[in-house]
Amino acid sequence: MTSATRNDVPVAIEGNGVELRTMPIGGGMSVGYVHLPQGADMGPAFKGLTDDACQCPHWGYLLKGKLRMRTATGSETYEAGQAYYWAPGHVPEALEDCDFVEFSPTEDFEPVITHLTSQSA
Repeated sequence: MTSATRNDVPVAIEGNGVELRTMPIGGGMSVGYVHLPQGADMGPAFKGLTDDACQCPHWGYLLKGKLRMRTATGSETYEAGQAYYWAPGHVPEALEDCDFVEFSPTEDFEPVITHLTSQSA
């Protein structure tokens, strides 16, 4: 069995107040600890991915804040205290400072992280 606190998980992406910590946790899944500051729109960072959106599914829990998730079919707002499933093809925008923890298939998440880190290089 594996466990990890936020501080145990290495930073994969950091900049402009955005922080993503992620690592494989077992069962083909990775845990992610995410902070998005109010106003952060991940749309520009996802440009170049299929549909210019994150193509990895995520299951998680919003610890703090309010977030708009845009998809090809519209948008939905999530608030602190909600568990979620985000299908491939989403773009988050922080309406308030947000902290969330999520679980993602490692194989699907790695290309997204590679794309994001290449955008910030």
